[in-house]
Amino acid sequence: MATRRFSEEPAFVLHRYDWSESSLILEVFARHHGRIALVAKGVKKPTSQFRPVLLPLQPLHLSWGGDTEVRTLKAAQWQGGHVMPTGEALLSGSYLNELLMRLLARDDPHASLYDHYALAVQLLAERADAQQLILRAFELLLLRDIGLLPDLSTEGNTLAVLQDEQPYVLSPEGGLRAAHGDDVHVLSGEQWRSLQTAMDEADPFIATLRACAGCQQALQPQLRQLLHYHSGVRVFKTRQLMLDMQAMSRPRVAPEPSPTHFQALS
Repeated sequence: MATRRFSEEPAFVLHRYDWSESSLILEVFARHHGRIALVAKGVKKPTSQFRPVLLPLQPLHLSWGGDTEVRTLKAAQWQGGHVMPTGEALLSGSYLNELLMRLLARDDPHASLYDHYALAVQLLAERADAQQLILRAFELLLLRDIGLLPDLSTEGNTLAVLQDEQPYVLSPEGGLRAAHGDDVHVLSGEQWRSLQTAMDEADPFIATLRACAGCQQALQPQLRQLLHYHSGVRVFKTRQLMLDMQAMSRPRVAPEPSPTHFQALS
């Protein structure tokens, strides 16, 4: 039986592992094949033509062959179009990669999600001021595409249509429910329905990004809870890295001198 080969498939590298002294295992998100694993032989050698190309958050065309779980990379080319995100945007892009690594099954195609991801990476490189909105829009569309986001226009248990002014919260197990008095982060029924309408549009990423603009602070912790629930982690590694870097950048406040300090100086 002939070995299956695929040529010039649009793809992104999500993660890389050392495989030997000269080779890498790549976790790749391909438009028509989903998340797959490729071995890049000899890629760590200084003479490898793949070495400067196989970087995360870069749009690529990849060719590979093989019928096993880990295929063999044959060719790689940079598509061009935008530069790699830098600074905080680079961390945000790494967070998107971690979400895909944890939530996507192997060999499960998600062409629409791939397009949303490609646009999110491009926007992160171009619009550093809109990072949080980009992340919220992608989280929503990711959860919907893999079937983990409930309908945002009805209550989860009763399937009743949401009331415009009524506050609701998103529960990982039951979908939307009416907010209780101790719920801190809530969105109105009108806001939840606006998010659902945006995701149903022909160009859902931009529409969803705009819908998130008025509610992203209350939306963020609810989506985070849903993502943690379905991924089985308490905190994502990239988010923890962001928090650690923010803590390191805060100015340190000098402690107040004690009375004994003044006595020693007198």
